Amino acid sequence: MADWKGELTGKRTLVTGATRGIGEAIATAFAKSGAKVAITGRKMESLEPIAEKLSGLGAEVLPIPCHNGKPDDRENLFQSIQSSWGGLDVIVNNAATNPVMTPLAETSIEVWDKIHSTNVTGPLDLIQKFVPGMAEQGSGSIINIASVAGIEPAPGLGAYSVSKASLLMMTKVLAKELGQQGIRCNAIAPGLIETKFSEALFQSKKHYDHFIQNVPLGRHGQPEEIVEAVCFLASSASSYMTGQILVIDGGSRV
Repeated sequence: MADWKGELTGKRTLVTGATRGIGEAIATAFAKSGAKVAITGRKMESLEPIAEKLSGLGAEVLPIPCHNGKPDDRENLFQSIQSSWGGLDVIVNNAATNPVMTPLAETSIEVWDKIHSTNVTGPLDLIQKFVPGMAEQGSGSIINIASVAGIEPAPGLGAYSVSKASLLMMTKVLAKELGQQGIRCNAIAPGLIETKFSEALFQSKKHYDHFIQNVPLGRHGQPEEIVEAVCFLASSASSYMTGQILVIDGGSRV
């Protein structure tokens, strides 16, 4: 991992869905780089070991239970960060859900709403809450963790694909709207990464083979392989970059 300490030391950061996988890897990288790190997960008991690990790296950590699909939880998250730090410098919208692998035409509206409340409405609500503070300070970096499924449809992941496509368009719209206030908004679209979130794809040979057959590198990725791009987008190294989508997929879209 590159040394981002000069860039991220003291930065007030939020990583949603940080109890495992990509979110945990990002939070760990921020902690190692000297950032203050607010982390969320649905239950405090899942947050506590991560918070302890990050504190052991010397970071100031705020573990805040938050279901990204619940408005009251998001408001509590906002108020907790405001009272502790007075705002944020970096938002990483990583929390997401995908409870089904079903064709879109067979997906219930109840499931559709659950996916979109967490994957789309949740990130937008948090952005709306923290943007006024970022605008007042004249700076901020918003990083949305999307998916290649938001660029090209994935078998059995129809509702999830639509939600991630929405997140990508949200990124571009916000970049247009917030740029003159010094706030940048970019997205990362990972390919197949080995996490608990994606384990259903690993358990289905049919779906796994579908993904891997088009990957020039011939393998899936690891959470740590997303981290450097996030640190880059969180830092001034990407100061002239907004509204962009970094695809990290082993070349599957070549």
